[in-house]
Amino acid sequence: MPNFIKESFLNELKKRAGSLIKLPNSNSLFEVGQGAVRIYIRYSKVHGKGAAFYGLRKDDLHSLEGYPSFIVFLWDNQPEPLFLPYGAYEQLLKNLEPAADGQFKVQIYINADSIELYMARVGRFNLEGLSGWEQLLRLIGKSTAKIIPELSHSQIQSLVSAIGCAKGYDIWVPLNDRLKLDSELTRDMYYREILPPSLSEIADILQEIDVIWLQRGSNQIAGVFEVEHTTPIYTALLRFNDVYLVDPNSTKAFRIIADEARRPLFVRHLNRPTFRSSGLNQICTFLEYRNIYGSLVSCGVPDYNINK
Repeated sequence: MPNFIKESFLNELKKRAGSLIKLPNSNSLFEVGQGAVRIYIRYSKVHGKGAAFYGLRKDDLHSLEGYPSFIVFLWDNQPEPLFLPYGAYEQLLKNLEPAADGQFKVQIYINADSIELYMARVGRFNLEGLSGWEQLLRLIGKSTAKIIPELSHSQIQSLVSAIGCAKGYDIWVPLNDRLKLDSELTRDMYYREILPPSLSEIADILQEIDVIWLQRGSNQIAGVFEVEHTTPIYTALLRFNDVYLVDPNSTKAFRIIADEARRPLFVRHLNRPTFRSSGLNQICTFLEYRNIYGSLVSCGVPDYNINK
């Protein structure tokens, strides 16, 4: 790890969280907040197509178990460090086999629309909302961040629509759902009335999808979203699979939005043979509700009455 990037992070960490304690047998493990939190620091250059490659040492991860802890991912020209809550991904990592050097190999893809974690044979996970210091400061009692509220299915649809509009996309929402959207969250929103003619073969399936982003002024799909509060994730994946099989070039951005607790269910279903065979398991991403809220903030959409 380039010393100046690590040193810059550690200096800022001391300013925000107080004294640090370096854990034995590693130059990357620290306790902060008088032992309240453990962090594991990893760095990578950003390579072609916005990919950063990281090795997570199995022995180092053992030191995080049983503690509130984060894996901190750093890369060049990063606006703020990314704090991945280890407990949320611990079981997924334990199901992997480390490489010969004792490390789990993971990738982070940084692009204009999202930041995503990729673990081979597991899946993709959206990391928006995890950049910045607030998660750490919240655990050590120094946060001033707003509490993310509990939102309904229609409110999540509303936010995803507003975020897509702010990013410059046209928006499709099923006709029957449009009257249910929260106008306080979307404000004035234009919805595309006609879906891409090239996908007329599966128009009935597309019309059931919760939110679709389309490139403005074209029929190119930029993102497909299903909100799965309590409904079967497998059904949503089947819809995605049909779209992908009919036109593999239609989009590379299929996204399931659900509560963090449903992440293992997403992984289990996505790695069924039918989705591995089609390739959907390589391009479908899991978003937590806080990822949506994080994207809302990062793209500058006013949160209106979201915290009332």
